[in-house]
Amino acid sequence: MNVSMRETGWAKINLALHVRARRADGYHEIETLFAFVDGGDGIEAAVADADTLFIDGEFAESLNADADNLVLRVLALLRERYGASRVPPLAVTLTKRLPVAAGIGGGSADAAAMARLVRTHFLTELGDATLARIVSPLGADIAACVASKACVGSGVGDELSAASGLRIEGTPVLLVNPRQPVATGPVFAAWDGIDRGPLYIGADHRAQLIGARNDLQRPATAACPAIADILLELGALRPWLARMSGSGATCFALFDAPAERDAAAATLAARHPGWWLMAGALR
Repeated sequence: MNVSMRETGWAKINLALHVRARRADGYHEIETLFAFVDGGDGIEAAVADADTLFIDGEFAESLNADADNLVLRVLALLRERYGASRVPPLAVTLTKRLPVAAGIGGGSADAAAMARLVRTHFLTELGDATLARIVSPLGADIAACVASKACVGSGVGDELSAASGLRIEGTPVLLVNPRQPVATGPVFAAWDGIDRGPLYIGADHRAQLIGARNDLQRPATAACPAIADILLELGALRPWLARMSGSGATCFALFDAPAERDAAAATLAARHPGWWLMAGALR
């Protein structure tokens, strides 16, 4: 396979997620602060006679490599829009390192990575904003995952704005998942309907992040009690922020120094060898 055609589906985390209202169409109005970790799923591709998808990696068995996979749907969408002469058939390998149904945007991150790969090699005139508009109908988080940089999401998460003044790039982060999938729909459906106020992130971002929240944490914990165990253990390891991401079950902790993060990862790996851990830094 042509290894020059590579991309990464960077892990997404929601540093905060405020649910503001339940809409008549069944979706929810949210305000969220997206951030991205410098690790994730891998995508490689080569020009071929027909589109194919092969999935390997630790969590490969959790996915189907058929036409409904978001990676192939993005490829088909871009080809439909720009033509087969510009977007040729590709043989794609997805290396699935991130757990599925985990609140870290795995499918959306992979879709966005596929879109960036096609853009880099075949549709170089497209900017991030244009690419995000094209692929966002496939999933609310995909628009944020295209640039994979910290930003504020509103609406259903697809209306993006700059996270002005936010200085979090390079922050050491530890992701923890109990290897228990949590379905997004039932967690949103179990939200109690109480609007607890808007998300505000300004100059004092650390204090404001600490004061923010994830309104899905309570219903997700009811579905997956291990979330509470993870947050309890993370809190004892003295990060400056520990919270659940998305609709769960992955939780994250932010530290001041890589050594603190690595010590926390070693402690959790020894205590809970069955948990999935990923240490990295925010992009």
